[in-house]
Amino acid sequence: MHNYRIKTAAPSDLGEARAVMLDTVYRDFGTGYVPRWHADIVDPESFYLTPPRHTLLVAVDEHDGTVAATAALDARGPAHPPNPEWLATRYPSGETAQLRRVYVRPEHRRRGLARRLVDELLDFARADCGYRVAYLHTYPNSPGAMGLWRTLGKIVCDEREEVPGGGSGVVHFEIPFAK
Repeated sequence: MHNYRIKTAAPSDLGEARAVMLDTVYRDFGTGYVPRWHADIVDPESFYLTPPRHTLLVAVDEHDGTVAATAALDARGPAHPPNPEWLATRYPSGETAQLRRVYVRPEHRRRGLARRLVDELLDFARADCGYRVAYLHTYPNSPGAMGLWRTLGKIVCDEREEVPGGGSGVVHFEIPFAK
């Protein structure tokens, strides 16, 4: 049985956190590293640790001290393009707590880590007092993602159905913000 400690990432955690994120974009998404989409993965410190309204959390396996999962939040709303313009308007930067990089290593899945991390991210966003809404997008073929996000939020745009040509194929969610 593994026990996990959820904590704000420290600079010493960034190498392992980066590995979890990169492994996910290669293995689960099949995209590999794409600079315009994944700059935050290579430089998580300047994206998540330095800005005061952003954060990166890690779940540390207390058995061996390794990072088993990541979750990040920032104040950047969805950009247009590539996202539909109405989404960028509905979720503006500065007011939107965007959940990002909620990734769990396969051997640690189905243990509630993603949900625990999201709960901590939402607590962080509520404490900030400047956010009015929580938003995220996910790839529907990412293992476990759609099931998790459907239990935590509501679909606001499924690009596969709502955007001509299927858009980028992502599904956008809004997560209830009030506690």
